[in-house]
Amino acid sequence: MIRRFLFLFFFFLGISIISILFLPTLLMPTKIVLFGGKLMGKWASISLQFFLNIKIIIKGKENLIKNEKFFIACSHQSMFETFYLQTIFNSPIFILKHELIKIPIFGWYLKKIGSISINRNKISKENLGLIDKIKNSVKISDRPIIIFPQGTRVLPNEILPFKKGVGRIYDELKINCQPVAINSGNVWPKSGTLISKKTITISILPAVKPGMKSKEFVSFIEDKIYEELKLIN
Repeated sequence: MIRRFLFLFFFFLGISIISILFLPTLLMPTKIVLFGGKLMGKWASISLQFFLNIKIIIKGKENLIKNEKFFIACSHQSMFETFYLQTIFNSPIFILKHELIKIPIFGWYLKKIGSISINRNKISKENLGLIDKIKNSVKISDRPIIIFPQGTRVLPNEILPFKKGVGRIYDELKINCQPVAINSGNVWPKSGTLISKKTITISILPAVKPGMKSKEFVSFIEDKIYEELKLIN
């Protein structure tokens, strides 16, 4: 109980300090703000390892896509991946809920680093232009787009069908997809208490090349990611 409290206290304290220290970077080049994001990811791992005795394993490093455009489709079980994946990949561009952009300070950073927001509760001009925004981001940046096809955080053993939007992105972008499976919910679930002395595994799966039909692609990565989650849980 004390370890969990200490983790939460020092984790959020560290994130708050980094956010305050990097406020002036909102007026500077984006790459400086992105460095702050990597610091947050590193702090998340340090806090988990020190306070909760968590081991973090990166599996499948040989599958990392290099020297070409790609997007990431990742399972989503906790806050962990939104921080830590910035240390593995080249500061991914997040596709996220519009509500997050409205959060004071945090939302300013999300806007600055080019995050793409979507309002899932209604059809709007902004949502209709989502694919164009994604295409433009891929065109002008070497940073990969990241999407969580489940659409929300899920429990470790919860099997939620992937949203069809990831299939449309795959079909429109016509670039490789990097599937990623993470079992972070075994340590830091979306609800309930933190669990110590466990292992978080980030499994980087082989690239999926363009060319499949949209529905076939969604079914394929859904099967691959859930199969991998069963292995690492």
